[in-house]
Amino acid sequence: MENFALVLIYLMIGALLRRLPQFPQDTGLVLNQYVLFVALPALVLQKIPLLEFSNQLWLPAITPWVLLVIVAGLVILAGKIWHFEKTTVGALLVVLPLGNTSFLGFPMVEAFFGENALPFAMIYDQAGSFVALATYSTILAAWYNPNAATPTTGQMIKRILTFPSFIALALALALKSWPYPTFFSLVLDSLAATLVPVIMIAVGFQFRLQLDNKDTKPLIFALGVKLFLMPLLALGFLRLFQPDALLLQVVVFEAAMPPMVSAGAIAIGAGLALRLVPALVGLGLLLSFISLPLWYALLQLYV
Repeated sequence: MENFALVLIYLMIGALLRRLPQFPQDTGLVLNQYVLFVALPALVLQKIPLLEFSNQLWLPAITPWVLLVIVAGLVILAGKIWHFEKTTVGALLVVLPLGNTSFLGFPMVEAFFGENALPFAMIYDQAGSFVALATYSTILAAWYNPNAATPTTGQMIKRILTFPSFIALALALALKSWPYPTFFSLVLDSLAATLVPVIMIAVGFQFRLQLDNKDTKPLIFALGVKLFLMPLLALGFLRLFQPDALLLQVVVFEAAMPPMVSAGAIAIGAGLALRLVPALVGLGLLLSFISLPLWYALLQLYV
């Protein structure tokens, strides 16, 4: 739990830095780019070679897609029952199925389950959340935004293949049989160690919470689905295959992550529910510091 306390401290540092005039408003964005292009690829290169292949590794890759299909159906159904506005339905379809499985997920998985659990989280994120962000969320945002052109198949493939952590994943898998030179391992270790403090300070710096009365019902629905129903669905799905205990815990824990910040940015960029989306991302992040320890405790009892 010491690592969890550190995560909270980093968040508070980020929130405090936002109040200082020496830090411009785009500081959080700059820190995010550092993580995307340096720290996260270094972590992937560092941890993926440690992954022991088994016939159950497809589960972390397929679970987020199973959840996406179910959640998308629930959003459409809820929109019809409660008569959500079209932009609200579009925003929830873009944001709700995807969790903050790397920027928040990796630090939290490491804090609660240790470094050995990170490879499972990486598979969940790279094969699930990231690919869904580059394809599903991008297409849906364009579909619900009448002023945007739907990206072509070639553009989506290019986004995936040129994403830094995806390149790192491909390299790590290709080089799995060859040990890294000592100095290169030292460089990777030092860069990967910066991921948790840098990204959590960035999250704290960027944290915003905006509420609108008309968005109360979709907000409560979305938070309930994301923080509680999705991990419950993941647990039910995984039980069908009786996977390794650590794999099950990590996948369910990743499914419990709050809405992805990047998916929220895509929805906002498409002009979808401009007050609901920041509230969903911000409040989801805040509540996850209560819900995630609860899920960890439940998973310890279950396993």
